[in-house]
Amino acid sequence: MTNGSERRQDPRYAAHFDVRFKKAADAAKAFAVYSAVNFSAGGLCVRSANAYGVGEALALTISIEGVVFDLEGVVSWVRGGALGVRFVNLDPLVREQLENVARLLAARGPALT
Repeated sequence: MTNGSERRQDPRYAAHFDVRFKKAADAAKAFAVYSAVNFSAGGLCVRSANAYGVGEALALTISIEGVVFDLEGVVSWVRGGALGVRFVNLDPLVREQLENVARLLAARGPALT
């Protein structure tokens, strides 16, 4: 959990799309499927029935509007059945594509507070 201070750099938007991820250290394990709660160019929030620890590395595959992103992430926080995942090691071109997705979501509704 965070200490209460806001550390996000990107606006978050409500999003409903499938996210598949696995523990980065477990390449043989099949992806689990989750539904995103919100999304930003810097990360996302997902609901999960599985336990993940803060700091755990994940490999993610996200399909949004027909575009598939293979990303690396780190669990930033865990609260109840939800967890925050921060994208890491983003290629600048991929970051730009994620910002475009965020703009598309912004056109559909206001940023979350």
